[in-house]
Amino acid sequence: MSAIDWIVLLGTLIFIVVYGVWKSRGSKNINDYLLGHNSMKWGTIGLSVMATQASAITFLSTPGQAYESGMAFVQNYFGLPIAIVIISAVFIPIYYKLKVYTAYEFLEKRFDFKTRLLGAFLFLVQRGLAAGITIYAPAIILSTMLKWDLTLTILLTGILVVIYTVSGGTKAVSITQKYQMAVIMGGMFIAFYMIVDYLPDFLSFNQAIHVAGKMGKLEAIDFSLDPEKRYTIWTGLTGGLFLALSYFGTDQSQVQRYLTGTSVAESRLGLIFNAILKVPMQFFILFVGVMVFVFYQFVQPPVYFKQAEMEQLYASAYKSEAQQLEKEYTETFETKKAQLRDLVTAMEQGGERDIEAVTEKVRESDARAQSIRAELKSLLIKNDPEVETKDSDYVFLTFIMNYLPKGIIGLLLAVIFSAAMSSTSGELNALGSTTSVDFYKRIFKKDASDKHYLVASKLLTAFWGVIAISFALFARLVENLIEAVNILGSIFYGTILGIFLVAFFVKFVKGNAVFMAAVAAQLFVIFSFYTFEISYLWYNAIGCILVIVVSILLQLIIGHRQQPEN
Repeated sequence: MSAIDWIVLLGTLIFIVVYGVWKSRGSKNINDYLLGHNSMKWGTIGLSVMATQASAITFLSTPGQAYESGMAFVQNYFGLPIAIVIISAVFIPIYYKLKVYTAYEFLEKRFDFKTRLLGAFLFLVQRGLAAGITIYAPAIILSTMLKWDLTLTILLTGILVVIYTVSGGTKAVSITQKYQMAVIMGGMFIAFYMIVDYLPDFLSFNQAIHVAGKMGKLEAIDFSLDPEKRYTIWTGLTGGLFLALSYFGTDQSQVQRYLTGTSVAESRLGLIFNAILKVPMQFFILFVGVMVFVFYQFVQPPVYFKQAEMEQLYASAYKSEAQQLEKEYTETFETKKAQLRDLVTAMEQGGERDIEAVTEKVRESDARAQSIRAELKSLLIKNDPEVETKDSDYVFLTFIMNYLPKGIIGLLLAVIFSAAMSSTSGELNALGSTTSVDFYKRIFKKDASDKHYLVASKLLTAFWGVIAISFALFARLVENLIEAVNILGSIFYGTILGIFLVAFFVKFVKGNAVFMAAVAAQLFVIFSFYTFEISYLWYNAIGCILVIVVSILLQLIIGHRQQPEN
């Protein structure tokens, strides 16, 4: 990287951290630290909610997801607007009425202490692991691409986050996230402009979209009823709905963002802000990936995007085979590139028959290119059986490093680090508050001073920061990273949501019934995940429905047994 890239990167990160610490200084009590003294307006809440969800994984992995599989991933978010309307109508008024610090306090008021602890425990497990992933994911990619030391990259990201999250609490998180989102979206729009500007002179933007469509990258909606398909409109409207309900309604990392609002109305507006903008934002990020795909149809991409593994392959006994595959890949690319020129010409002339004939040739060449990539991946596995061959997470960063001008590279890297920091800070803040309020204050120290709980919350937030950094240092992920986070959430979110929906709507069910139902549902979901081949989004619905149905049945049985005999 050039000196100006370093200045842009470090200057952006240091400014955000220092500004966040300065603006949130002086938290004197637990309310200030955990709820920001309920002083946040809807705009800050909305950006903070969005920033907590939009991690670095979103901006590294989502374009790669589109590059590899097209726009179908956007269906994952179709249930989100519906979920937010429900949360705004039902969840938020109850949380405000009860004046809770965490969502799980409500479970004790409605059921009992053990159900509160179960809900909090499930949150701590999945979000604690996710916090490690949100640090590890960008660090492993950045360290590989920039040839930085992985440990130092993880520590840089993690320590910066811990500093302002521990010092300033929820207010620092919300304030910094507002500016991080500005950097993130500004950087993504600049990247999109640069990609379009780099397209060949003979290819208009409209033609680029048509090329992407002919290559199968614009199929955003799939009405298939195949349960093994990960992304269809049905998984998005059902599994995605349950996932969003649980995430925004019961996950403390989100609940804590909108509990900082000055009123119910401000919190609702902050969430509605996300309902309106989240799907378009994800669509845009995926579309950036599609445009990178079109760019790489006319500028030869690497046969494999993880260059560190390629260097190891070239230093092995498989060097000659790898060179031969690269040669075949180059020849195939040149053939496909010429065919794409013919396709653009056919589009200009408007002959449907010619367009379809050339499109078929392009698809055949593309299939040949994918076959060569598969052969190369087999070589990588032969050379190192432990290697992870999926390289879609490296696509967008490869484009940034190889083709963007000086200064813009630093800005885009600042985008990635800002996203990592914004999502991780929200998670650590929520983990610390849940541990201090639902466990420490409730079990170990019930009657301490406000200052004591303030110090304890800061220490527990720092503790979770250390845990997340430690997990990141030893983590090894598989699949696409954006999917890995959603899979992890889907395993636990359904059960948590089921507990809350029973609490809100099934008034006759008591604590023992819902506790046993939740434990049984969680065990079934974990077992099913390792046994059945279905879209992971369905587990959000399965876990939730199981908790509701089983708790009702158990309560009827328990209630019947407890009735006095005549």
